[in-house]
Amino acid sequence: MQALKDRIRAEGVYLGDGILKIDGILNHQMDPNLIKAMGEEIAIRFRHTAPTRILTAEVSGIAPALMAALALNVPVVYARKHKPVTMYGPIFMENAPSHTKGGETNLMVAAEYLPRGERILIVDDFLASGKTLLALARMCREAKCELVGVAVVVEKAFEVGRGELQTKYGVPVEALATITYLDEKHIVFEGEEMPVLEGANGD
Repeated sequence: MQALKDRIRAEGVYLGDGILKIDGILNHQMDPNLIKAMGEEIAIRFRHTAPTRILTAEVSGIAPALMAALALNVPVVYARKHKPVTMYGPIFMENAPSHTKGGETNLMVAAEYLPRGERILIVDDFLASGKTLLALARMCREAKCELVGVAVVVEKAFEVGRGELQTKYGVPVEALATITYLDEKHIVFEGEEMPVLEGANGD
């Protein structure tokens, strides 16, 4: 998605430690037209897997997951991080460390919204270490559902998440924008040449 890459390059801010801030696009402010296009692209890439439900985690995964679900005409379920009083009865719960927030987060879905036998497409905002996505995948397995794929808005290809997901679950993983290198001055996407870095030639 070239429009997404252009926005990331124009507005993304590198915060160090592999963290990219794109709050003006997805994680705080949202562009409805761009997110709608994201959902339609995800639907194109995964329609052949015939998902019957989309699973995501609050908060930043909800918007692209909802737009993908709309395009695929399936329900979307999001894992809660805090258990509301309305969530009673059996639940599926998994734990995921958070790189951006620090600490660990519990992800919870009421069992009634993840019934056995569903074909699940997981959608989220970022793929980096893959910890949140792996937690959602474990939840699918616990619920006796079939995981058919994982879609993310942005992948940091220099981290280990994709390999972990494909090794453990063997499902297709698709990113709308794949970043291969990131620092204070450069955002390099898959297929682009690496910048010449200062000191790379011994200067």
